[in-house]
Amino acid sequence: MSTVKELTLTSAPHSTQCKVTHNSPALVFSAGGYTGNFFHDFSDGFVPLFITINSLFYNQDVTLVISDCNDPWWPQKYAEILSIFSHYPIIDIKKERITHCFPSAIVGLIKHGPMIVDPTLLPHHPKSLNDFLKNSYKKKGGDDVLITSYNRPQLVFVNRKLDVGRAILNKKEVVKAIEEVGFDVNVLDPTTTHTSLAKAFKLVHSSHAMLGVHGAGLTHMLFLRPRAVLVQLVPIGVDLPSNISFKGPAKNLGLEYMEYKVKTKESSLVEIYGANDLVLKNPDAYVNGNYSNMRVYMRTQNLKLDIVRFKRYLVKVHKKAKKFMDMEN
Repeated sequence: MSTVKELTLTSAPHSTQCKVTHNSPALVFSAGGYTGNFFHDFSDGFVPLFITINSLFYNQDVTLVISDCNDPWWPQKYAEILSIFSHYPIIDIKKERITHCFPSAIVGLIKHGPMIVDPTLLPHHPKSLNDFLKNSYKKKGGDDVLITSYNRPQLVFVNRKLDVGRAILNKKEVVKAIEEVGFDVNVLDPTTTHTSLAKAFKLVHSSHAMLGVHGAGLTHMLFLRPRAVLVQLVPIGVDLPSNISFKGPAKNLGLEYMEYKVKTKESSLVEIYGANDLVLKNPDAYVNGNYSNMRVYMRTQNLKLDIVRFKRYLVKVHKKAKKFMDMEN
């Protein structure tokens, strides 16, 4: 959090002159912290922004004022979303050298939980977060955002690079197994800066299921339609962050949540430590409150799935996805 600067609220001197006077209130928030990680961009940024605007600025326009925006790609990457939040140009505090005056201002964002919108805590009844995102990207997607009828359920496979950990080492065999069960597979290979979110939205929103290892890429579940299937592959030692980051939010979004828990023999850690080591036998005891020990599970660990076991599980996934597809068709 060292990249998030404190803002000091003071009374302006009487001699202060407004160089720009705004008719709309200001909403000031940080674009620092863990910005750049796709999960945190939404969990710490856009989901709280959605909550705050629908709680405090319902049916009125607002000027977004951001601090700590150290990466020029951020407002460009999320231009479609930001333009729905506000019709006015974003003000970047770091770049401003003149005095802006507003009728009022709110500093900070309201958060209900990691990537969660609790409708019971909203004073109004806005469109759902999914509808909001659909409106954000329909300008680029146009009629292409409309859902096509399919003969086979469409599944998005969220890929992970080997150098970031938790990668699937036998990816080709895994994708083949998914296809053999009855899915059409589309591989989504997200990167920090270069993935077109409009294209990603179109791909995910038109799909019936999404599958991937626990990681920021699963944040794309926000683009799934309610009742679609989300399958999270949970590596050894990653149960708690998996539950907090995606299991709870998926249910909040109305998704059909499923999880495939990796067995010891499917983890690359067994080759490093052995099956009877504390790392694999009791991850909670190994971590013991020291989060730096989580690196073993989050970065060192990769997966080689047992195709027979995995394929057996996929039959259940396909049944739920096909049911959703038939309902939509």
